[in-house]
Amino acid sequence: MLRQPTDPAPVLVRRFTQLLVGLFLYGIGIALIVRGELGVAPWDVLTQGIMKQTGLSFGLITVIMSGIVLLLWIPIRQRPGLGTILNALLVGPAIDVGLWLIPTGLDLWVRALLLPAGILLLAVATGLYIGAHFGPGPRDGLMTGLHRVTGWRIWIVRTSIEVTVLAAGWLLGGNVGIGTLAFALLIGPLCGYTMPLFAVKRSGRMPADRVGTRAKPTVRARAAEAVVPAPG
Repeated sequence: MLRQPTDPAPVLVRRFTQLLVGLFLYGIGIALIVRGELGVAPWDVLTQGIMKQTGLSFGLITVIMSGIVLLLWIPIRQRPGLGTILNALLVGPAIDVGLWLIPTGLDLWVRALLLPAGILLLAVATGLYIGAHFGPGPRDGLMTGLHRVTGWRIWIVRTSIEVTVLAAGWLLGGNVGIGTLAFALLIGPLCGYTMPLFAVKRSGRMPADRVGTRAKPTVRARAAEAVVPAPG
């Protein structure tokens, strides 16, 4: 049985709005990095490689990959939230919108600006959609689920997954470059700042004397701070 939301209407509206805005901005952030043409995040390297081999759009491949990753949740008994499903469905189209708006073949100095702008926007978007408390994205959930069932440290699970998808994407022709390294180094610390900044205070989920205080981070929150976010 689904539990009824305990949040007051204004808080629930804010959570939904923040979730949808965060997912849209996430797609735009990925598009900025892709158009920077200086290297993309590991999961996006795989997406680019598949795109080169199939001719499908970046956004459509993102949606398909999210669906495949969600199937991997089944054997590890990971439960999706509303945010998980919307993440899988909406980030891909948002990426295609961004790629349609931003032209290719830009001057190097412009592309050098797009890369940090995209990383910063992704950090803000991650804080928004995770802070809405509707569940993790498909790829982050896979990481935390494997961490739970294997007992391996988060960084080991994360590194194993991302090295695998990075290598597969590179072999398929994805763009590995300075942007890939910059993303790996910067996104974690930036998300560590934006996640608590945009976290919605939910008075119905904690005692009155805890409202407005920062709760002890959960495994999911620590994982999200450590993860290099990917679409979903």
